Amino acid sequence: MKSKKLSLYTDGASRGNPGPAGVGVVILDGRKKIKELYKYIGETTNNMAEYNALIYGLEEAVNLAAKEVVVNLDSELVARQLNGEYKVKDDDIKALFERALSILKNFEHFEIRHVARSKNKDADRLANKAINLASLF
Repeated sequence: MKSKKLSLYTDGASRGNPGPAGVGVVILDGRKKIKELYKYIGETTNNMAEYNALIYGLEEAVNLAAKEVVVNLDSELVARQLNGEYKVKDDDIKALFERALSILKNFEHFEIRHVARSKNKDADRLANKAINLASLF
């Protein structure tokens, strides 16, 4: 049986730092887009939003029974922290970092890739959609 490999594109957005924030996730099976997720997460910083988007996407990949994930995100900080190139110094970020690592243990294989913002437009659109919808209420 072929293992299920999914690609995730995640993005967190914050209007102000901190400010109203949202997360967006696009999940692909091969080249086929299978899910788009977004939610408003309240007032937080951009880095916190980036981690929340990652966690949201990883949790959904677990729910979809993925065996492998390739995570694409445009936050160089988050990508480098998860790949062990940067230390996590902020206590609030550390809790999210550890949660992300613990979810990653569910997969047989994972890869964290830093991508250009231009390659992450769908996830960015969804994160901003979440903020826009929340501002209506």
